[in-house]
Amino acid sequence: MPIHALPQFEADLEADRKTYEALKAPKTIVVRYGVLKMVGEFPYDGEAKPGCGSKLIVRTPRGTEIGEMLTSTCPNAGCSKSVSRKEMLDYIENSGGRNYPFSTDGRVLRIATKEDMDEQAKLEQSRHGLKVEARRIAEELKLPLKIVDAEPILGGERLTFYFNSEERVDFRELVRLLGAQLKARIDMRQVGARDEARITADFERCGQHCCCKTFLKVLKPISMRSAKIQKATLDPLKISGRCGRLMCCLRYEDQTYEELRKRLPKRRTRVGTPEGDGWVVDSQILTQLVLVELEASNKQVAVPVENLTEPGGPPPPPPPPYAPPPPSSQARSGPPTTPMEPRRGPEPRRGEGQPRRDNQPRRDGSPPPPRRDDQPRRDGPPRVNPPQRPPAPVPEDFGEVDDGLDDAGPGSPGSPPPQGAPGQGGDQSRRRRRRRRRNKRPPGAPPGSGPSGGGPPPPGPN
Repeated sequence: MPIHALPQFEADLEADRKTYEALKAPKTIVVRYGVLKMVGEFPYDGEAKPGCGSKLIVRTPRGTEIGEMLTSTCPNAGCSKSVSRKEMLDYIENSGGRNYPFSTDGRVLRIATKEDMDEQAKLEQSRHGLKVEARRIAEELKLPLKIVDAEPILGGERLTFYFNSEERVDFRELVRLLGAQLKARIDMRQVGARDEARITADFERCGQHCCCKTFLKVLKPISMRSAKIQKATLDPLKISGRCGRLMCCLRYEDQTYEELRKRLPKRRTRVGTPEGDGWVVDSQILTQLVLVELEASNKQVAVPVENLTEPGGPPPPPPPPYAPPPPSSQARSGPPTTPMEPRRGPEPRRGEGQPRRDNQPRRDGSPPPPRRDDQPRRDGPPRVNPPQRPPAPVPEDFGEVDDGLDDAGPGSPGSPPPQGAPGQGGDQSRRRRRRRRRNKRPPGAPPGSGPSGGGPPPPGPN
């Protein structure tokens, strides 16, 4: 069954034909070319009237290659989607300015034919083999670099290899071997992680093509601050793109979030609301809502930022410091607690302020012996020792001293056990005898006199 066009379609086609014939060929065309999707504005002097998306053969500083027409910038536009030159320059300025990959050093030769498209398809199929061969040679030379992709152009004047490396590499030997094997001029170009994703990546987690592969030309670094302001997840696996860096789309709304955040009051700020004064607890950037805790009722309310005013009255006094409640009588198991007493001074040391034992009088009424220490005390003036008695003259020959104990033998009753005898307490008996002799000394006698001294014995009865 033959298909016949409807009269309405025939009328629309005739109108479009007349409009196309009334147009003139453009004088300048904006073209996108190369693997990195570079953009250039090139002059055109042909008679054909290409439209947006048409494939063109262009001559660039790299050689003859194929490109895609984006728009025309001349007054006699070839289609209704053309833009003026001022609009194009404004777009470039907003997209990166001088960093935008824009060039005017080139020329549009003609519109691509079927043979040109077939030749370009063959070059696209050979890119993988060229990349594998370059990687093999680089591994043989043990160069610390990674060959990302290879780009042959339609004219065959130059063969460009893109590589990624974290350090400076001397690839002169690699260029010499590749040029001798491929019979072409070799151009090595180093790219970063984001440019590598622009060349090799396809789709992102959002389901769209990577921004760097389609329209994003200037790849600026992204900071973690943008993710924090937008309250996005801080998991690196969820906010990282195909390049392993933070996704470029985090920068799209960064300026808007920054402007909206400046309108919100800071936390712990006193503000006024229709329900009374309060303190800011939290805020939301996109909804422009502020969570305020009212001073009167301690109630939290969400207030739009447009309804916030200056606080009406002075702030209330601060609450008293927290004091722990006293323990209840039921829970108290020990004796009742008494109020805390004032802190006392340091207690006196043991024995301080009390008479010393050696200063107390003896039981028999004799005076206490003199103290041996000559050092001044800390709690008073230095102690003055009493005058010492002159020592008694020491006789040249003591002779035999009768102490009333030598006559008794070791076995006689009342005799002390021998010194050093085990279990007999010889040392205690010797001290006991000495103490007994001191007690028998008459008062006022010199230390060496008396029954046990070295002087003459006291007179006995006649």
